[in-house]
Amino acid sequence: MWSDLLTKVSTWFSTTLASKETLIELSLIVAAALVAWVLAKALRKQINSLGQRDTRFALLRRLWVTLSKIAFPIVWLILQWAISLVMQELNLREGLIVVTSSLLSAWIVISLVTVFVANPLASRIIALFAWVVAALNIVGLLGQVILVLDKASFSIGQVTVSALMIVKGAISLAVLLWVTKLVGQIVEGRIKASPNLTPSFQVLSSKLLRIGLAVVAFLFALSIVGIDLTAFAVLGGAVGVGLGFGLQKIFANLVSGFILLADKSIKPGDVIVVGTDYGRVDSLGARYVSVLTRDGIEHLIPNEELITTKVENWSHSNNLLRLHKMVGIHYKADVRHAMALCFEAMADTPRILKDPKPSCLLRDFADSSVNIEMRFWVNDPMNGRANVTSELLLCVWDKFHEHDIEIPYPQRDLHLRSSEIGGEFGLQDAQSNPES
Repeated sequence: MWSDLLTKVSTWFSTTLASKETLIELSLIVAAALVAWVLAKALRKQINSLGQRDTRFALLRRLWVTLSKIAFPIVWLILQWAISLVMQELNLREGLIVVTSSLLSAWIVISLVTVFVANPLASRIIALFAWVVAALNIVGLLGQVILVLDKASFSIGQVTVSALMIVKGAISLAVLLWVTKLVGQIVEGRIKASPNLTPSFQVLSSKLLRIGLAVVAFLFALSIVGIDLTAFAVLGGAVGVGLGFGLQKIFANLVSGFILLADKSIKPGDVIVVGTDYGRVDSLGARYVSVLTRDGIEHLIPNEELITTKVENWSHSNNLLRLHKMVGIHYKADVRHAMALCFEAMADTPRILKDPKPSCLLRDFADSSVNIEMRFWVNDPMNGRANVTSELLLCVWDKFHEHDIEIPYPQRDLHLRSSEIGGEFGLQDAQSNPES
């Protein structure tokens, strides 16, 4: 096979490339390429200026960028067409020019088609592969390459796998995954737009849809290349057992993620407390839950941890949250008046709810103060606790100062008395009092 291919290439080189007509065609092709390189610079500037005017859509941005990149082959192809027309009028051979024009056309068409692939790396791989196939087909070598790939094979049990089968399977799987991705995005958009579905059910449906479409694409790719799926039954079982032991934690997190989505115990937007940290659930992943704290720190908590440990969810059934704050007043102050001022302060704080009603309780006669506890409700815990508490305390501070309610601080009095023996002096530590 390889000897026949080399013989054909050698014969083609000696009979075609060594002729005078071929040298003329090559000279015209190189000249057209040099002229196109110069003209493409000016065309590329015009394309870039037009592309900057409309950048609202990602697809249009990629299209303008691609047109800028292929400005050179576009100009080169136009010049090749002009040269081909002249060669036809002069009855000169134009075989290489036609081949070059076909390769340039394939380059341009493939580049424009891959604009619809958002991933830059995937787009380049697809463009390179498609261009190589097109080039082999244009020069008439595609059939020979296919035969070589088909003969390069090996066996796995009763299944014969060839290099051509692998290439076909990879192409089929890539195309099917791309199609299923587009279908998944359309269906997922309809799911998220539905007002009758909860956020948890929307996320669960989207994940199940993606997994199902990926499995379907893989099975279709195997059937397209002619592989009997029953041949992989025993191998799949062994691989499944191995993966079950080796990836136990990962599968535990995956299953825990589906449980969280199904029972709706945690959903995007909930405010939860895990350990000493609290934050808002930003997203639910297949392996972890993203929790964003008020400090802007994003915690990635494994799903299994949220299933097996204690988690406080401030907005599981509703967003109501009761907060507590203690303040101390002087022993000589009017306690009832101070409590009334605390009620006024809670009423003047915007985030504190009127219903359920806030409360104010006398909690303790401490060493240096009479302690009053304020209890109040908010319905937006995702907006933070410290800010509403700070606003409330500032209001209490202003009202206490306005009505001469003293806020004491700890103080000890030392009483000096004469000793009954030896005229010595001693110090007695008196009981703490609230004198400020």
